[in-house]
Amino acid sequence: MPLDGILRPMDKQEFLRSFEELLELPPSTLNGSELLEGLEQWDSMAGLGFIALVDEKCGVVLANSDIVRCSTVDDLGRLAGIQG
Repeated sequence: MPLDGILRPMDKQEFLRSFEELLELPPSTLNGSELLEGLEQWDSMAGLGFIALVDEKCGVVLANSDIVRCSTVDDLGRLAGIQG
Protein backbone atom coordinates (compact mmCIF):
# COMPACT_ATOMS: atom_id res chain seq x y z
CA MET A 1 0.00 0.00 0.00
CA PRO A 2 1.30 3.51 -0.76
CA LEU A 3 2.75 5.47 2.13
CA ASP A 4 -0.27 7.76 2.23
CA GLY A 5 -2.56 4.73 2.49
CA ILE A 6 -4.53 5.71 -0.62
CA LEU A 7 -4.71 3.18 -3.43
CA ARG A 8 -4.63 4.58 -6.92
CA PRO A 9 -5.70 2.61 -9.98
CA MET A 10 -2.88 1.27 -12.11
CA ASP A 11 -2.96 1.84 -15.83
CA LYS A 12 -2.11 -0.98 -18.22
CA GLN A 13 1.53 0.03 -18.64
CA GLU A 14 2.13 0.20 -14.89
CA PHE A 15 0.43 -3.17 -14.50
CA LEU A 16 2.61 -4.73 -17.22
CA ARG A 17 5.81 -3.30 -15.68
CA SER A 18 4.81 -4.62 -12.23
CA PHE A 19 3.99 -8.03 -13.69
CA GLU A 20 7.32 -8.11 -15.56
CA GLU A 21 9.10 -7.30 -12.31
CA LEU A 22 7.23 -10.11 -10.56
CA LEU A 23 8.29 -12.56 -13.27
CA GLU A 24 11.82 -11.11 -13.38
CA LEU A 25 11.45 -10.21 -17.06
CA PRO A 26 13.22 -7.29 -18.75
CA PRO A 27 11.17 -4.07 -18.92
CA SER A 28 8.84 -3.71 -21.92
CA THR A 29 8.83 -7.47 -22.56
CA LEU A 30 5.05 -7.89 -22.25
CA ASN A 31 2.19 -6.27 -24.14
CA GLY A 32 -0.71 -8.16 -22.53
CA SER A 33 -1.61 -10.59 -25.29
CA GLU A 34 0.87 -13.24 -24.14
CA LEU A 35 -0.49 -16.64 -23.19
CA LEU A 36 0.33 -17.46 -19.59
CA GLU A 37 1.15 -21.05 -20.50
CA GLY A 38 3.83 -19.70 -22.84
CA LEU A 39 5.61 -17.78 -20.06
CA GLU A 40 8.25 -20.01 -18.54
CA GLN A 41 8.23 -17.95 -15.34
CA TRP A 42 4.46 -18.32 -14.81
CA ASP A 43 4.04 -21.03 -12.18
CA SER A 44 2.23 -21.53 -8.87
CA MET A 45 4.68 -19.30 -6.99
CA ALA A 46 4.23 -16.52 -9.56
CA GLY A 47 0.47 -16.95 -9.16
CA LEU A 48 0.75 -16.39 -5.42
CA GLY A 49 2.97 -13.38 -6.07
CA PHE A 50 0.37 -12.02 -8.47
CA ILE A 51 -2.36 -12.38 -5.85
CA ALA A 52 -0.19 -10.43 -3.37
CA LEU A 53 0.72 -7.80 -5.98
CA VAL A 54 -2.92 -7.12 -6.88
CA ASP A 55 -3.93 -6.97 -3.22
CA GLU A 56 -1.13 -4.54 -2.37
CA LYS A 57 -1.27 -2.26 -5.41
CA CYS A 58 -4.96 -2.43 -6.39
CA GLY A 59 -6.74 -3.43 -3.21
CA VAL A 60 -8.34 -6.37 -5.01
CA VAL A 61 -8.47 -9.67 -3.15
CA LEU A 62 -8.20 -12.68 -5.44
CA ALA A 63 -8.22 -16.41 -4.89
CA ASN A 64 -6.18 -18.96 -6.81
CA SER A 65 -9.43 -20.15 -8.41
CA ASP A 66 -9.80 -16.67 -9.96
CA ILE A 67 -6.45 -16.75 -11.72
CA VAL A 68 -6.59 -20.33 -12.98
CA ARG A 69 -9.40 -19.29 -15.34
CA CYS A 70 -7.12 -16.73 -17.02
CA SER A 71 -5.26 -17.59 -20.18
CA THR A 72 -3.52 -14.29 -21.05
CA VAL A 73 -1.71 -11.48 -19.24
CA ASP A 74 -4.62 -9.19 -20.20
CA ASP A 75 -7.03 -11.61 -18.49
CA LEU A 76 -5.02 -11.18 -15.27
CA GLY A 77 -5.12 -7.41 -15.75
CA ARG A 78 -8.89 -7.45 -16.01
CA LEU A 79 -9.06 -9.34 -12.70
CA ALA A 80 -6.98 -6.55 -11.18
CA GLY A 81 -9.37 -3.94 -12.58
CA ILE A 82 -6.98 -2.73 -15.26
CA GLN A 83 -8.69 -1.20 -18.28
CA GLY A 84 -7.28 -0.90 -21.77
